[in-house]
Amino acid sequence: MEPLISIQLTNDDASYRPGDVLECDYQIDAVPPEEVHAVEASVLWYTEGKGEEDMAVHFFQRRVLSDDEDRNLCSLYRFHTPLPNCPLTYDGQIVKVHWCVRVRAFLGRGKETYYERPFHLGFCAQKG
Repeated sequence: MEPLISIQLTNDDASYRPGDVLECDYQIDAVPPEEVHAVEASVLWYTEGKGEEDMAVHFFQRRVLSDDEDRNLCSLYRFHTPLPNCPLTYDGQIVKVHWCVRVRAFLGRGKETYYERPFHLGFCAQKG
């Protein structure tokens, strides 16, 4: 059975301004905890569109089974990171800039799976 990875941003509308602190909860379900050997959480941006695609990691955290005192990497876990000033989310016709939280689970026998939760980084009218 494939693990289910859930990612919840504490900001309900998933919109952030530069300098805001992103807080994120994640957990892994539908798999016995002993099958998850490591978990990586990252906050990253990437481009898509014409030309070369770019990607950069803003925040990265790796947790391994041997370092976890409960020996359970599946339980609810929270991290936070201040967001940078740029690049801002952009939805152009030629190029797009996307931000997301990615959680990757490393399982036994070399298997891995991941899930991404997009969010918006920029100046939004609704945030006043």
